[in-house]
Amino acid sequence: MEEFKIISPTSLLLPYIKHYWLLKSVVDSTTLTRTVPTGMMSLIFHRENRLLSICDNEFHPRTFLSGQERTFVDLQYNGRVNMISVVFHPVGVRAFFNLPMNKAAGLRLTAGDLEDKELLALENSLTSTEDDRRCIFLIEQFLLKRFTLFAEHNLKRIETTIQLINSGQTDITCLADSACLSTKQFSRVFSEHIGANPKEFLRTIRFQRALHILENNRHIPLTALAYECGYFDQSHMIKEFKTFSGYTPSEYIANCQPFSDYFS
Repeated sequence: MEEFKIISPTSLLLPYIKHYWLLKSVVDSTTLTRTVPTGMMSLIFHRENRLLSICDNEFHPRTFLSGQERTFVDLQYNGRVNMISVVFHPVGVRAFFNLPMNKAAGLRLTAGDLEDKELLALENSLTSTEDDRRCIFLIEQFLLKRFTLFAEHNLKRIETTIQLINSGQTDITCLADSACLSTKQFSRVFSEHIGANPKEFLRTIRFQRALHILENNRHIPLTALAYECGYFDQSHMIKEFKTFSGYTPSEYIANCQPFSDYFS
């Protein structure tokens, strides 16, 4: 039995939170799942059994801030799983956690790692709260209380560049100009806010764009897909797919239901 649902945030948090997702599952045998880089960071709460990361053979922490991923991750779980995830827009985490996001890349940071007593208190509250809506309420109270205008001018700059990236802009010089920063300054500020440098983030979003196109047209020729997403050629796209998903595009279509967490 598996139950999955998505809940939208309150209007005050919409600029920063894409959505919350909740997963409840009861399985008698070991289940494997693969995640791919999405371009977004998440705050994860395990309320029952935790997921096991196959690559490092470690269980996820009870609660953690998940940094930007650079490649796919295989996860294993069984028994009773009850998870809540806060999925942030690319610039969202910076509004609530005052740390350079590039320091979190590829990591799972616990309340202890962050020396965050408020996050630890929230973790304890969610563990003892059964009602899902009440849990979302507690999470939103936590976020609204912490909301900060830290480096607001830079936050707005990076928001502008993200909008341009979403519309298809890939030239880093143009993105830096839109932020009124030199390319060197832009790379530093962008990395601190997004958790990846501009080039890394653009690669992830290009991959997510390809997934979004496949989601709507599984039969598009690979040459057309490569061209539409801005890959140099088909072989370049295949190499990127292998890096991000462990599959070639054809293997991905055969083994997975194409879906873009970023664009969908």
